[in-house]
Amino acid sequence: MKKHNTELAVGLFMIAGILCLGYLSVRLGKIEVLGSRGYEIIGLFSNSGGVRSGAVVSIAGVQVGHVKSITLDGDQARVTMVVNDDVRIPADSIASVKTQGLIGEKFIELTLGAEDANLQPGQRIRDTQPPVDLESLISKYTFGKV
Repeated sequence: MKKHNTELAVGLFMIAGILCLGYLSVRLGKIEVLGSRGYEIIGLFSNSGGVRSGAVVSIAGVQVGHVKSITLDGDQARVTMVVNDDVRIPADSIASVKTQGLIGEKFIELTLGAEDANLQPGQRIRDTQPPVDLESLISKYTFGKV
């Protein structure tokens, strides 16, 4: 009887460990199991500047979503972002590619506009700004074209 209790306890411990490992894998890997909580908006950028899927979408430094995918749409980068349901984005807002720190990770910064109408799911942000090309700025400064 004592042997069966020990085996049962070890088995339950192993199952709990596997469930915890699965949960951590999903959370840390930012995998969407049951779909995303939010709505999609789209931005067309002349240069996505190294933004990757899963990158942060923020407003005033607060994370409000993430980048779902980046695809090529003609000669522009089509960035699909998922924004939290409780966040409303005016139709005249601006999406910019920014860098965290000097050589940090790329993210999308949304600057809210003043228009009364909000973007609906699947709509496109009209005004986008690509990242600052640091190499070209250094090149211009070096060769005196600033």
